Amino acid sequence: MERQIDRKQESPSLSLGKYLASVRTGRGLSLRAVEEATDKLVSNAYLSQIENDRIQKPSPNILHALAELYAVDYAGLMERAGYIIPAQARKTESRHGRVATFSDQNLTPEEEAELIEYLQFLRHKKAPG
Repeated sequence: MERQIDRKQESPSLSLGKYLASVRTGRGLSLRAVEEATDKLVSNAYLSQIENDRIQKPSPNILHALAELYAVDYAGLMERAGYIIPAQARKTESRHGRVATFSDQNLTPEEEAELIEYLQFLRHKKAPG
Protein backbone atom coordinates (compact mmCIF):
# COMPACT_ATOMS: atom_id res chain seq x y z
CA MET A 1 0.00 0.00 0.00
CA GLU A 2 1.61 3.23 -1.16
CA ARG A 3 1.05 6.38 0.87
CA GLN A 4 0.38 9.65 -0.86
CA ILE A 5 2.86 12.37 0.03
CA ASP A 6 1.42 15.71 1.11
CA ARG A 7 3.50 18.12 -0.99
CA LYS A 8 1.91 21.37 0.13
CA GLN A 9 3.70 23.35 2.78
CA GLU A 10 0.96 24.76 4.97
CA SER A 11 1.79 27.72 7.16
CA PRO A 12 5.32 28.42 5.91
CA SER A 13 5.73 30.86 8.80
CA LEU A 14 5.60 28.02 11.35
CA SER A 15 8.93 26.88 12.74
CA LEU A 16 10.05 23.35 11.94
CA GLY A 17 9.07 22.21 15.41
CA LYS A 18 5.62 23.77 15.37
CA TYR A 19 5.00 22.43 11.86
CA LEU A 20 6.00 18.89 12.88
CA ALA A 21 3.84 19.11 16.00
CA SER A 22 0.83 20.21 13.96
CA VAL A 23 1.32 17.40 11.43
CA ARG A 24 1.80 14.78 14.17
CA THR A 25 -1.33 15.82 16.04
CA GLY A 26 -3.23 16.08 12.77
CA ARG A 27 -2.30 12.47 12.06
CA GLY A 28 -3.52 11.49 15.53
CA LEU A 29 -0.09 10.26 16.66
CA SER A 30 1.36 10.54 20.14
CA LEU A 31 5.05 11.16 20.75
CA ARG A 32 5.39 7.53 21.82
CA ALA A 33 3.59 6.31 18.71
CA VAL A 34 6.14 8.15 16.56
CA GLU A 35 8.97 6.59 18.56
CA GLU A 36 7.53 3.11 17.96
CA ALA A 37 6.74 3.73 14.29
CA THR A 38 10.34 4.85 13.63
CA ASP A 39 11.79 1.86 15.50
CA LYS A 40 13.10 4.28 18.14
CA LEU A 41 15.14 6.26 15.59
CA VAL A 42 13.20 9.29 16.80
CA SER A 43 12.71 9.08 20.56
CA ASN A 44 9.67 10.73 22.07
CA ALA A 45 11.92 12.98 24.19
CA TYR A 46 13.95 14.09 21.16
CA LEU A 47 10.79 14.76 19.13
CA SER A 48 9.39 16.78 22.02
CA GLN A 49 12.53 18.93 22.00
CA ILE A 50 12.20 19.46 18.26
CA GLU A 51 8.52 20.33 18.53
CA ASN A 52 9.24 22.84 21.32
CA ASP A 53 11.98 24.47 19.20
CA ARG A 54 14.77 23.45 21.58
CA ILE A 55 16.35 21.53 18.69
CA GLN A 56 15.97 23.53 15.49
CA LYS A 57 18.19 21.58 13.12
CA PRO A 58 17.78 17.83 13.64
CA SER A 59 19.81 15.56 11.40
CA PRO A 60 18.59 14.85 7.86
CA ASN A 61 18.04 11.17 8.71
CA ILE A 62 15.64 12.16 11.51
CA LEU A 63 13.81 14.50 9.13
CA HIS A 64 13.63 11.73 6.53
CA ALA A 65 12.12 9.29 9.01
CA LEU A 66 9.52 11.89 10.02
CA ALA A 67 8.75 12.81 6.40
CA GLU A 68 8.16 9.14 5.59
CA LEU A 69 5.98 8.54 8.64
CA TYR A 70 3.95 11.75 8.27
CA ALA A 71 3.79 11.53 4.44
CA VAL A 72 5.08 15.08 4.03
CA ASP A 73 7.67 16.50 1.66
CA TYR A 74 11.22 15.75 2.84
CA ALA A 75 12.65 18.74 0.95
CA GLY A 76 10.17 20.98 2.74
CA LEU A 77 11.42 19.74 6.11
CA MET A 78 15.01 20.25 4.98
CA GLU A 79 14.12 23.85 4.07
CA ARG A 80 12.44 24.50 7.40
CA ALA A 81 15.52 23.12 9.20
CA GLY A 82 17.80 25.40 7.18
CA TYR A 83 19.67 22.68 5.29
CA ILE A 84 18.58 23.96 1.90
CA ILE A 85 17.67 27.42 0.73
CA PRO A 86 14.11 27.85 -0.56
CA ALA A 87 14.05 27.96 -4.36
CA GLN A 88 12.63 31.48 -4.49
CA ALA A 89 15.45 32.79 -2.25
CA ARG A 90 18.24 31.05 -4.20
CA LYS A 91 20.32 33.01 -6.68
CA THR A 92 19.59 31.98 -10.23
CA GLU A 93 23.18 30.84 -10.82
CA SER A 94 23.17 28.65 -7.71
CA ARG A 95 22.64 24.96 -8.18
CA HIS A 96 20.42 23.15 -5.71
CA GLY A 97 22.91 20.43 -4.76
CA ARG A 98 25.79 22.79 -4.19
CA VAL A 99 23.70 25.10 -2.05
CA ALA A 100 22.74 22.19 0.19
CA THR A 101 26.27 20.80 0.36
CA PHE A 102 28.38 23.92 0.70
CA SER A 103 25.98 26.43 2.27
CA ASP A 104 27.64 26.32 5.71
CA GLN A 105 31.18 26.65 4.33
CA ASN A 106 31.09 30.27 3.09
CA LEU A 107 33.07 29.28 0.00
CA THR A 108 34.07 31.77 -2.65
CA PRO A 109 32.96 30.90 -6.18
CA GLU A 110 36.58 30.03 -6.97
CA GLU A 111 36.82 27.64 -4.01
CA GLU A 112 33.55 25.99 -4.97
CA ALA A 113 34.75 25.56 -8.58
CA GLU A 114 38.02 24.00 -7.34
CA LEU A 115 36.13 21.57 -5.10
CA ILE A 116 33.91 20.52 -7.98
CA GLU A 117 36.93 20.09 -10.24
CA TYR A 118 38.62 17.94 -7.57
CA LEU A 119 35.46 15.86 -7.15
CA GLN A 120 35.39 15.24 -10.91
CA PHE A 121 39.04 14.17 -10.73
CA LEU A 122 38.26 11.71 -7.91
CA ARG A 123 35.29 10.29 -9.78
CA HIS A 124 37.35 9.89 -12.96
CA LYS A 125 40.13 8.19 -10.99
CA LYS A 126 37.65 5.67 -9.51
CA ALA A 127 35.98 4.98 -12.86
CA PRO A 128 36.87 1.58 -14.32
CA GLY A 129 38.89 1.58 -17.49
